[in-house]
Parts: sequence; structure tokens; C-alpha cells
Amino acid sequence: MVMTLRVEVFAWDLEAAGEFYRRVLGFEELNRRPGYLWMGRGTARIGIGERPEVVDPASRRVPAGTELVLEVDDLDAEYARVVASGWPVESEPRTQEWGLRDFRLFDADGYYLRLTSRGRTAAGML
Repeated sequence: MVMTLRVEVFAWDLEAAGEFYRRVLGFEELNRRPGYLWMGRGTARIGIGERPEVVDPASRRVPAGTELVLEVDDLDAEYARVVASGWPVESEPRTQEWGLRDFRLFDADGYYLRLTSRGRTAAGML
């Protein structure tokens, strides 16, 4: 049985969030309805919902320790895409102790993203 994963994030500015995933990471808009964008690239899917109500930001803060991981075929090309977009990166590409290369950045709403090469890690996990 096949299982897939989709992620939903909630944005203060729906258009800015959509622009980040389009321009910086190369996602395309698959569907739109009022207050919601459905984006995709390859088999990766992300839903972006608008935060319509005003709330105390502390109660909606992105959870500490959460990472959205995007596996890519050509990490250097992805890094070049992000740099060319002018979006700031948290770290340059580097090889991690588990054997994969990655780099990290924050999206328009502060979600932490790790773009990583595909392959087996030292622990045998993908």
C-alpha cells in the first residue's frame, strides 16, 4: 500500500507565502480557493491556508524543532535557484554526519526548511 504525505502551513500573507514557494523553491499552483493555495512540485504537495483572524502570535508560533524536509535530485541546482532568487539561506550546502548534503532556510512565515540530497544515510534510511 502506498502512503503519501502532504503538509499544510498557515500563513499571515497568503500571496507572500505562495510567492516564496513559487519563486524560491519552484512549486506551481495546483489549485486555489478563497484563503487557500494548493502547491506542488513533483510529488511534493503543500497546502497554504490563510490565517484570517487576529490572534496572539505566541499561540500560533511555529513549533520548535519542526523541519520541513524536501528531497531533491540536484542539491547544487536548488541552492543556485534559491541564491538567484535573493532569498536568504540559513546555511550553505554541506555534508551532514549521516552522509547526505543539505542546506537550510526559513519560508515567509518562519517555517524551517531543509533541502537535502536523495540517497541512503549511514543508518540505512532514505
